[in-house]
Amino acid sequence: MKGLGNLANLGNMFKQAQQMKEKLEEIQQGLERETVTASSGGGMVKVTMNGKQKLTAINIDPSLLTADGGAMLEDLIVIAVNEAQDRVQEVVKERMTALTGGLNIPGLTS
Repeated sequence: MKGLGNLANLGNMFKQAQQMKEKLEEIQQGLERETVTASSGGGMVKVTMNGKQKLTAINIDPSLLTADGGAMLEDLIVIAVNEAQDRVQEVVKERMTALTGGLNIPGLTS
């Protein structure tokens, strides 16, 4: 009878793994719809990125669109994009922590 108990435990583990996989897929789909916005230069440059780290919008204050504002504009875009990526990573980390209950599972959490 001991063998049947181990088989039942294995079945439960498989069921739990399948449920976790389904929840992970739900989280990934949700991240595609979730967005974060970051800005730089006191709001002169704003970028929006989805939870998959895809840039979806850039808003630039027209005052930066001058010949002598080019270098500053480039720097502000880089800063805003990097900030948005950091925010997305935090959102992903929060979602994965909720899924795994705080366990560090290689390949699921960053």
